[in-house]
Amino acid sequence: MRNRLKILRAQRKWSQSVLGDKLNVSRQTINAIEAGRYDPSLPLAFRIARLFEMAIEDIFECDDDLPPGP
Repeated sequence: MRNRLKILRAQRKWSQSVLGDKLNVSRQTINAIEAGRYDPSLPLAFRIARLFEMAIEDIFECDDDLPPGP
């Protein structure tokens, strides 16, 4: 899954630690999400979207070969 988390965080001049504190997760979790090594749980994805006042699909994009839904 690709995401824009690093870009959104940088626009606000937040460190990974600051973003982690705002989301109640570790800096390492933020780093892993930004690097694409970890896909956030649905509740965490909702918290991220709410924090940035965006839709989840505007932050996260599936990069597999699944065809689009109906």
